[in-house]
Amino acid sequence: MPQTGPEERKRDAAEEEAPTGAGPAVDDGPGARAGASRPRRRPWRPRPRPRPRRRLLLVTLLLLLAPVLVSQIALGVNYLGDPADGTRTRNKDAFWLGHAWVDGRKDDADVEELAGRLRRTGIRDLYVHAGPLEHDGTLPKSAYTKAAWFIAAVHREAPGIRVQAWLGDVLASESPNGMRLERAETRAAVVRSTREILAAGFEGAHFDLEPLHSGDRNYLALLDTLHEVTRAKGAQLSVAAHQIDPVPGFHSFWGATTGHPKWWSQRFFGQVARRVDQIAVMSYDTMQPFQSTYGGYVAQQTSLALEVTPPSTDLLMGLPFYKENRFGHWAHAETVAAAVRGVRLGLSRTDADRANFGVAAYVDFTATETDWVSYEKGWAR
Repeated sequence: MPQTGPEERKRDAAEEEAPTGAGPAVDDGPGARAGASRPRRRPWRPRPRPRPRRRLLLVTLLLLLAPVLVSQIALGVNYLGDPADGTRTRNKDAFWLGHAWVDGRKDDADVEELAGRLRRTGIRDLYVHAGPLEHDGTLPKSAYTKAAWFIAAVHREAPGIRVQAWLGDVLASESPNGMRLERAETRAAVVRSTREILAAGFEGAHFDLEPLHSGDRNYLALLDTLHEVTRAKGAQLSVAAHQIDPVPGFHSFWGATTGHPKWWSQRFFGQVARRVDQIAVMSYDTMQPFQSTYGGYVAQQTSLALEVTPPSTDLLMGLPFYKENRFGHWAHAETVAAAVRGVRLGLSRTDADRANFGVAAYVDFTATETDWVSYEKGWAR
């Protein structure tokens, strides 16, 4: 093996350390000098493997997406099949109405038109917005100045329809502002407000307090007292309810990651249902991207609610009579047609003969003819 001297070793080392393209250009053409040396090739090196952090991110992404994909497939499958015969209206449906009906913006002609629409349906209860409640639980009488007129007009034009006062407020469960149910004086004020609206002629009180976290004992205590009041007056106590955990404990996971639990446990839903005459599930704003997954989700919610609602309590599933496009609600997916089909599938699979069951349409001032046709053809006929 030939030995190299110091100068040759320096030259070799310099050539190896020089960056690609460094140094003078070498002419390899026909006129190149005979015996001129060519630049040495850089040694082959394997491509670098993905960094551990990149692999970790990829694995994490897959772990997050896999459950979502599986759940979407499961909900789509849940939307398959045919509803059982007879799974249609039991004439116990409800309809949320806006504040215009009790503040003077509506007149007799409006009530006549409403009554004509209701005759083709199974709607039995109207939840007319008579609030909102103040954060301290009080309710100004100025909020429902035309209540007596509206109740009398409904009874005249649509006999047999009950008119309930829809009372709601924002709870201070996720922000410093709102109603605080943990305060005994606030709960007592809500009870007094309920007595007042019943004295004004309403045939029930419908409460929508949000965001209401699963397991709220103060809410259950309030319902116990309210039911004593409404029962003594022969009136209805009803509530708008959050959706039920699609998988056990999901409200805890969602609350820990977003700060907004959204869902109730199935057990808590049953505790609420046993304390009221009617419970209406707000089965919309579900984040579902397709009609099939939304309908499958509603079918699941219907089954979960039926499993824990006493037969003596009216269970109503919400229908989205409104159109919005935002995170949580996509108008192309959350349609009345998909919701009705989902309700019928859930009812068919769980308790097809449940008598005290219906749907509740939200809300009158955004309802379209398409919404009404979907409800009437899919459920009311």
